[in-house]
Amino acid sequence: MPFTYSYPRPTVTVDCIVFQKRQDQYFVLLIKRGNEPFKGYWAIPGGFIEIDESLESAAIRELEEETGLKGIALEQFYTFGDPHRDPRHRTISVAYVGFSEDNQIPEAGDDAAEVSWFKVENLPQLAFDHQKILQMAFPRYLK
Repeated sequence: MPFTYSYPRPTVTVDCIVFQKRQDQYFVLLIKRGNEPFKGYWAIPGGFIEIDESLESAAIRELEEETGLKGIALEQFYTFGDPHRDPRHRTISVAYVGFSEDNQIPEAGDDAAEVSWFKVENLPQLAFDHQKILQMAFPRYLK
């Protein structure tokens, strides 16, 4: 019989920040959430890790499931753990960053209602703490 803890434990997710540079302008890939919480809000692609997969495998899988993009090299960027970042429960997210070629065309899938590229200086209102995540990533990766 597996051991179970008598106290609550956090869940773990991955978020995939994908940038694209076109004619000296930077864009970031966002999905429109098809489910609650934040249904209809734009967000960084990502989701929960499976019990038997690595963080990197989860990031690659979630990016492909929600956007159709494959073959993007992802680098682990930062871990976000504010206790109130997800209204459902205690969630820790490991963020990854990658760059897409300008000929890659995303397609919404899984629980993403839409997917689109947004200029980094003109972002919509974002779900969760994704505005904070992007504000930390911009100065580090967009030089």
